[in-house]
Amino acid sequence: MVSRVPMPRPESSSDLFGTLQREVNRVFDQMFRGGPAPLAGFAPSVEMKETDDGLTVTVELPGLEEKDVEVSLEGDTLTLSGEKRQETTEEKAGMHISERSYGSFSRTIPLPWAADPAQATAAFDKGVLTVTLKRPPEAKARTNRIPIGGAKPAP
Repeated sequence: MVSRVPMPRPESSSDLFGTLQREVNRVFDQMFRGGPAPLAGFAPSVEMKETDDGLTVTVELPGLEEKDVEVSLEGDTLTLSGEKRQETTEEKAGMHISERSYGSFSRTIPLPWAADPAQATAAFDKGVLTVTLKRPPEAKARTNRIPIGGAKPAP
């Protein structure tokens, strides 16, 4: 749980930037102290690449296993969801310390065309999910070239 500390009112813009810098440093100090990080708001990184054959969607899911992730496709929408669980146990100075964090995520990705679920594949390897979607024949790859013109003369 993060406790909120009221920030003092700055007198000038230089005080404002100093206060902002101290607050950012405090947040980073809390994040990197060690132990499990809170998982609220966990949003995996997604990369989507269009090829001549279709789309490849790559999602970084560190610390997850295949059984923790669900992939679904409905029309022109790809949905990725799952739950990330972190548990640590430590024996220290005669004390038993156990911490648990849980967080779920869901990412909905709009696609440029409706993909056929029967032609879609998904692979999970070392925390990286790769979803490959074939382009339907009616959705040809298109490039819309926009001509570049010179400056227009003033009227």
